[in-house]
Amino acid sequence: MPGLINRANATRFWRRIGTQVCALLLAASLALGLAAPAGPALAQQRPLSLIRDAEIESTIRAYADPLFRAAGLDPLAIRVLLVNDDSINAFVAGGQRLFINTGLLMRADTPNQVKGVIAHETGHIAGAHLSRIQDELKNATIEQIIGMLLGAGAAVASGKAEGVPAGALLGNEIAKRSLLKYSRTQEAAADQAGMGFLDATHQSSRGMAEFFEKLEEQEFLLPQNQDPYLLTHPLTTDRVSAVEQHVSESPFSDAKDSPEDMARHVRMVAKLKGYIWPLSRVEQEFPKTDNSIGARYARAIALYRVSRMPEALQLMDSLLTDVPNDPYFLEQKGQILFENGKLQEALPLYTAAFNQLPTEPLLGLEVAQVEIELEQPELTKSAIRHLEAVTTIEPRNSRAWYFLSVAYGRDGNLPMSALAQAEQAMAQGNSDEAWAQAKRALEGLPTGSPGWIKANDIIGEAQMIKDNK
Repeated sequence: MPGLINRANATRFWRRIGTQVCALLLAASLALGLAAPAGPALAQQRPLSLIRDAEIESTIRAYADPLFRAAGLDPLAIRVLLVNDDSINAFVAGGQRLFINTGLLMRADTPNQVKGVIAHETGHIAGAHLSRIQDELKNATIEQIIGMLLGAGAAVASGKAEGVPAGALLGNEIAKRSLLKYSRTQEAAADQAGMGFLDATHQSSRGMAEFFEKLEEQEFLLPQNQDPYLLTHPLTTDRVSAVEQHVSESPFSDAKDSPEDMARHVRMVAKLKGYIWPLSRVEQEFPKTDNSIGARYARAIALYRVSRMPEALQLMDSLLTDVPNDPYFLEQKGQILFENGKLQEALPLYTAAFNQLPTEPLLGLEVAQVEIELEQPELTKSAIRHLEAVTTIEPRNSRAWYFLSVAYGRDGNLPMSALAQAEQAMAQGNSDEAWAQAKRALEGLPTGSPGWIKANDIIGEAQMIKDNK
């Protein structure tokens, strides 16, 4: 699906990296001691769902990349991922991955509040606070780690082992061996580092303090009703005082968000609410009398989601009148047309958006998908070019490899189609299928060609995974 993409195969993705994420959450809960049993809110958690959206990812990168550089980190080496969850949370995992919940973004009043959270999490990355969990958990499955998180939290709080899932016992054992420790000291250190990064980029730490105020409002709630961020990043008097002291002394405390950042934030929040909230709630917050860009954007998306295409298109046209050739407005209008079966009308909109942002992989993927689904031979080679560029930037994008396998097949290049299927399987964590498809590809690829070399690499990697099981 173009635009905001709900990753249905998130479970496979999390088998690769989620072990470290959930282990981090478990470590925080155990090291700091939950005050009450994990209630229904925790017990009903499902595997996390990731979403993709070019505009929102671009906005977060605009906030985050200067902070990464201030921390001496390479922005290109850090992945920013959006978690489709209404609770307030953000965390780092795998050392170089930053996860942000949509709930946090929608509740942030200003870009500076989001930047304060990102700065704190950047402090964890720069401080290598997660390095100790890498090797110990690399072979665990997401199901085991979630069991550890939920069960161990209940066990720590209640002091009873009976009725606790078996995974919790493993979690307790890991805790006993002190392999997962996410301490108050690390939280304070991340705060201090984050405030330093904000100062280095001439930005205020006031947003961090304002975010703490939001969390303090939740401290009086029962633990099962608190947002995960408060449980895994608990506030202490010393932390709050340190941030408040910094705000009172920093020469940048009164620095304001730029108009560009404010506009990005308004659009990001409106877009998320349009996609996530029901139409009735969107229209309540953004009534028809509100003709601001954010309000029209949210209503257009919410109307499109309930198949009221003419009204949605009318609003998108009004936005494009005010902001001509905006790539993300073009993309959104293209998506509305695409998902209502008007592929021929959608293609020039997607193409115009992509031409403005030719290095944006999601836009390239969307253009290619429309080109493929139009089933016009002259568009197949164009789709292949777009998808080859996408997979160069995002080599683990399974959707891109799927469409590339289709495009190669339609172009009559069956060995490369098999190789793309092997790449898709590897991206999804299916090493057996990857091995089989790479073997198929080898049968038709010239010896020594780039494709032949890649197929052999996949076979070797798949065999290594099989041997290690």
